[in-house]
Amino acid sequence: MSERAADLPPFVPFALPEIGEAEIAEVVDTLRSGWVTTGPKARRFEQDFVAFLGGDPALQAIAVNSATAGLHLALEALGIGPGDEVITTTHTFTATAEVVRYLGADVVLVDIDPATLCIDPAAVEAALTPRSKAIVPVHYAGLAAPMEALLALARRHGLKVVEDAAHALPTSCGGALVGTLGSDATVFSFYANKTITTGEGGMLVTRDPALAERAKVMRLHGISRDAFDRFTAQAPSWYYEVVAPGFKVNLTDIAAALGLQQLRQAEAFRARRAAIAARYDAAFADLPVILPPRPGAAGATAPDDLHAWHLYVLRLADDAPALGAGRPGAGGDTGDRDAFIEQLYARRIGCSVHYIPLHLHPYWRERYGLRATDFPHSQRAYERMLSLPLFSAMRDEQVDRVIAAVRDTLRGAAA
Repeated sequence: MSERAADLPPFVPFALPEIGEAEIAEVVDTLRSGWVTTGPKARRFEQDFVAFLGGDPALQAIAVNSATAGLHLALEALGIGPGDEVITTTHTFTATAEVVRYLGADVVLVDIDPATLCIDPAAVEAALTPRSKAIVPVHYAGLAAPMEALLALARRHGLKVVEDAAHALPTSCGGALVGTLGSDATVFSFYANKTITTGEGGMLVTRDPALAERAKVMRLHGISRDAFDRFTAQAPSWYYEVVAPGFKVNLTDIAAALGLQQLRQAEAFRARRAAIAARYDAAFADLPVILPPRPGAAGATAPDDLHAWHLYVLRLADDAPALGAGRPGAGGDTGDRDAFIEQLYARRIGCSVHYIPLHLHPYWRERYGLRATDFPHSQRAYERMLSLPLFSAMRDEQVDRVIAAVRDTLRGAAA
């Protein structure tokens, strides 16, 4: 190692999962059990997840290998198909929209509310056509979307609602946890950087028994009987029927073992994330930035609702100092934001952007003839935003370094 490299401070990663001895022991127990695919631990994880959400006996949880799979299963079970339109926000990861295309339906993208960075109900209503069949709201960064308005709109127009809750464990809306609201289905993510992780994985939650039954069948090849029931039965039970051309998206017991232990710590993880976010808010309050929206923003949720703090998204204010030139092909006036990220990386601070809006990606732009001017709030947010490091295992000295780097960058540029 060169002397210069040795003198560099440790890199602060953008995200890092918190895996402890309890998770390791649970996974080892699974490996020793002889049952490593979907089995007893996946079932326990589903049961524990319903209990975590309050234990409503009508609620069912279906474990899958990704939130993408969960969204796909939910929309398929609701009958979405060719000729239908599904409305979602442009300000999301492509998975939210691509599952609609899996089913041959069309995606209608709408703008966000700049106060919440979540989907704008007024934009949803303006986008309705006779082909509209469903809405997929995204709970962005861990803040609940305005579900009361969206559910009322859906009831008025006979639309289905599937919540993309990849960022939202645990998040509440009007005092109720996301996953227990009045939508047709809610889908959570347990990807490596989420608030709890199974490495890869997701959970579809619904009160609709027909939707749950269809999703259970379709997650494993369209087979009429659960593989766990067939392979653990004490009497001959080899017979099954394929009732539909299903998928292969079940969650393994190895992954569920992680989830069982992570779920037990979900509230502690959230509390730590919230404490870091509060430190950031206090440290950046006097800087030319827009702090992340909190519950109560624009009246979308109650002020005392839970924010999962999956992401801490900072936006440069219009009066922020000039920081540098743009990145070719970045899709807008991103120069100062890009320079901000580069200067933080130079200080060994990882960060990211959530998201490059869908209307800027070639597939979505070209398929639907989208323009940045169609989505002014998402476009402007994208051009000025970055996500700072925020994870439950983050040490206080790492938080201190992020704060110092952000303050030094902006104050130095203003000098």
